[in-house]
Amino acid sequence: MKRLLRFIAVLFMGLTAGITLLGGVGTSCVALNPSAYESMKGIAPFQWLYILYVLVGIALGILGVRATVHLVKGKEGAEKSALFVLIGGVVVGGIHMASSRALRGSSMPVDAVVYFTVLTLIIFLIFRLPKIKALALFQKDGGGDADRAGGITAFVTGILVLSVQIWAGSSHMIMGVNYADAFHNAMLLIGSGLMLSGAILVFKTLLAKTGEPAQAYKPDR
Repeated sequence: MKRLLRFIAVLFMGLTAGITLLGGVGTSCVALNPSAYESMKGIAPFQWLYILYVLVGIALGILGVRATVHLVKGKEGAEKSALFVLIGGVVVGGIHMASSRALRGSSMPVDAVVYFTVLTLIIFLIFRLPKIKALALFQKDGGGDADRAGGITAFVTGILVLSVQIWAGSSHMIMGVNYADAFHNAMLLIGSGLMLSGAILVFKTLLAKTGEPAQAYKPDR
């Protein structure tokens, strides 16, 4: 049970960090030149606010990646760092949604990021319940379970980055252009790197497990 819960925590935190970072970077196109898009002209007088959303989103994404790494390594305070990032993401994302709906009548694609962050926050709050907290999910126990979870998280996040133009395309279509694919080469490099590093980490943990000496068989007498 402890392995499964730790895997869920690392996976969801890693994915939340990834989509938060992607959301922050992706918003930069509109934030830097809102007047270029008909549907975004309403936010032009508040361009400074959307540039701030970009900067805060990128910062939260980076802090989320850091918190995920600390969860994998079992560092002290990792869970509190993750909660700080998640609460910050919900608060900032909620304000972002409200302002976008007021200024341009829609808040997509911010909604998806906020909803996923809320889901991850709920998971972490559930893990704060006394019976689950007593399991010490994020305490390093010398095994490879957390490393394996981190590897799988990196691999899945890599797939998420590589396919962003597909799953986020519908909400990033502006005048027939898919702006979810605006940073194609960078996303290709980052996504491939995440998948490769994740696969290597998982392979190393599996290799270490198979290399463990088998316990000698002692027949009952």
